[in-house]
Amino acid sequence: TEAVSGQDNPAANVADQGADIKISALRGFRVGTKAYLKIETNKGIVGWGEVTGLEPNVAVELAKSLFELLNGENPTRIEHLWQKLYRSHRDMRGGPFMTHVISAIDMALWDITGKAWGVPVYRLLGGPTRDKVRVYPTPKAQKTGTGGPHPYSGDPPDIENLVKAIKDARERVGKDGTVMFDAHCAVPPAMLIQLAAAIEPYNILFLEEPAVPGNIEVFKRLKQQIKIPLATGERDRTIWGMLPYLQERCIDILQPDCAHTGGITQMKKISTLAEAYFVPLAPHCTCSELGVSASLHASFAVPFLLIHEMYLDGHLMPAGVAKKSFTVDDKGYASLPQGPGLGVEIDESAFAKVNADPARVFKWPTPTLQDGAVRDY
Repeated sequence: TEAVSGQDNPAANVADQGADIKISALRGFRVGTKAYLKIETNKGIVGWGEVTGLEPNVAVELAKSLFELLNGENPTRIEHLWQKLYRSHRDMRGGPFMTHVISAIDMALWDITGKAWGVPVYRLLGGPTRDKVRVYPTPKAQKTGTGGPHPYSGDPPDIENLVKAIKDARERVGKDGTVMFDAHCAVPPAMLIQLAAAIEPYNILFLEEPAVPGNIEVFKRLKQQIKIPLATGERDRTIWGMLPYLQERCIDILQPDCAHTGGITQMKKISTLAEAYFVPLAPHCTCSELGVSASLHASFAVPFLLIHEMYLDGHLMPAGVAKKSFTVDDKGYASLPQGPGLGVEIDESAFAKVNADPARVFKWPTPTLQDGAVRDY
């Protein structure tokens, strides 16, 4: 049989509705301690993304500079634009400033693309792999932190105070609830080994951020000594930051943050790497409802997912500034976001009120130990 060609070929006659859409502007806004990015197009479709974990004024200026690489581009070429931004300057690729800002741009591009095709972003990612996503904190799933400061190796009172916090959390959620402990890279390795042995009876879901990233040998040493599942990833970025944990088999759960690691595009890639090692994701997320929604879209589309962090109802951003389209039920599960794109409505008129609140101004942390030395927190 002859091959179908020319005007008789159905594939050749499918119109690409996204072929003529172009990026026309990028606007950045400081909104409290966050930065919101708005990407505009010649078709009137706009997309929004969130920068978190950076000084927001700096994030806005960097985004404005990166617009030089986006102006006139087709926003639906998301992978191409991610590569163009990340690899644009050989001496500045990676790192939190570049990657966190790219994360927000990536969210906005997915938002535009979903709106252009009239579908939620998770449809563009292969569709949902689950009906709902378990989240925390809820009455039945709680994470307790380190308090602090903590010495390099603990005396009995140092260990006992942390054990009590975990015991109290277990009592709050009950035997059928979930407890997590966030070491926050602030409990030095020797003390963490002491603590882990003491909290084994409380059956926590995972011990988060056991060490400061940078030396994989520290994580390997901790994994050899600690029986509790270890989780990390919020301070690591892109597939290249996550890969050593998987290769060295020293982490049981990965916690990429959609707004830190390179956006939705990298979240999907990280999940594929983790799937190959049978390691689930438990996404870290300290974004407002805008970034949370982006992270949820990615989380709904990955195969291996344990639980998702999120803080709603005005905790990180006043209610209504970023209006979400998902709900959380009384059992602690988030529903699928609704509507095209990310499914988030942004109220730009509320930005000024947020910025006028002195409690929502970015301030550099200054953590110290009891002797005045600088500590991790």
